[in-house]
Amino acid sequence: MTCDAPAPHAPAPAPPPSPAAPGWRSYGGKRRTTRTLRVRVSAALLAVTVLAVLLVPPLVQLDQQAVDLAAKLRAPSWEHPFGTDDVGRDLLLRCVYGLRVSLLVGVAAALTATVVGTAVGAAAGALGGWADRCVMRVVDTVSSVPHLLLGIFIVAMFRPGVWPVVVSVALTHWLSTARIVRAEVLSLRSRPYIDAAVSGGASRWRVTVRHLLPGVLPQAALAAVLMVPHAMWHESALSFLGLGLPTHTASLGTLIQGARGSLLAGQWWPTLFPGLFIILPTLAIAGLAGAWRERINPRRRSELML
Repeated sequence: MTCDAPAPHAPAPAPPPSPAAPGWRSYGGKRRTTRTLRVRVSAALLAVTVLAVLLVPPLVQLDQQAVDLAAKLRAPSWEHPFGTDDVGRDLLLRCVYGLRVSLLVGVAAALTATVVGTAVGAAAGALGGWADRCVMRVVDTVSSVPHLLLGIFIVAMFRPGVWPVVVSVALTHWLSTARIVRAEVLSLRSRPYIDAAVSGGASRWRVTVRHLLPGVLPQAALAAVLMVPHAMWHESALSFLGLGLPTHTASLGTLIQGARGSLLAGQWWPTLFPGLFIILPTLAIAGLAGAWRERINPRRRSELML
């Protein structure tokens, strides 16, 4: 009895091709590349702005208040890269001086508002209870009034100048910082090391100063950086309305306000270049602050990269 030889086994089918790698990885790489480019461009713009503010006035030996009626409203040229205004003053130098004043107002107002908002928010979050409720109702009440109207009311009580504008912007912009700091303090109060400090006998003041405030400083600093361009725009709006700085003081708002008649007559440069000096620092600071926000909040950064 013969037995047939076993038939050779058929070759195993080839495994199906593995699915392509999910697209989120390459998309995340593109996001990282875009973020890096954004940070570099923002840093370059901010560096150029700071260098212009610091170096142009001492290097250019011109008086930014010098009047030359024979050269009024000249278009941009090699002699005057930004042209001249309605009384013949060099517009590039005026824009640089105006940016210096606007940056001074923005930085001083942002720092003052951050200090006030951090103190109020930390006190409300640390005390809790009825104190927290009362403070936040005051914040909500003040927030219900438009910032510009409240700023106009505050500035109208003083003579035109730099420091009334700083006080006005600071007193109308500490509210968002107070909310941010309060929310962060409430989050930190539930951490185990806070419970350990309280169980060890630490007073409320010591817990706030040693543990809560250091934890909210990164968020408060980020709020201060983001507030600088906002304060610059607020100062420009007040000066444009004639309620901020005196008309003879070069600020970006007063330059745009003085160029309204020239714009209606067809001369575009007295309005365009001061406007660009407001927009470009705003974009630079916003780009760097966005990268900083992603760095101090890794969860949000990972969600953005998906």
